[in-house]
Amino acid sequence: QLQLAESGGDLVHSGGSLRLSCAASGSPLDDYYVGWFRQAPGKDYEGVSCMTMRDGTTYYPASMKGRFTISRDNAKNTVYLQMKDLQVEDSAVYYCAADPVGASTVQALCEIPLRDDWGQGTQVTVSS
Repeated sequence: QLQLAESGGDLVHSGGSLRLSCAASGSPLDDYYVGWFRQAPGKDYEGVSCMTMRDGTTYYPASMKGRFTISRDNAKNTVYLQMKDLQVEDSAVYYCAADPVGASTVQALCEIPLRDDWGQGTQVTVSS
């Protein structure tokens, strides 16, 4: 059974950068879509970026284009989220999640973050 573990969250100053990691175990990610999501206090989950693991195709919701980059290391079974020019409003718990290819689409994974299998997440706090 696929398990994902997020790490890399930290306290950073506005304008700073951070890289989050999502390490997978239990199954290779080749046949999955994997995405990064976030939830700020009092707000709904929102998709940040998603990827088709087999070919590296990426998807970014319109509001997330420009400052976030998703990447993968298939050998390490790990997906990364590089974040730059962080702003206070980026403060949130960041999660990764995956859907098997065929059960969803990379766009749907990102745009419709309705699921009940969220992990622990990793806290990102941006100070002004």
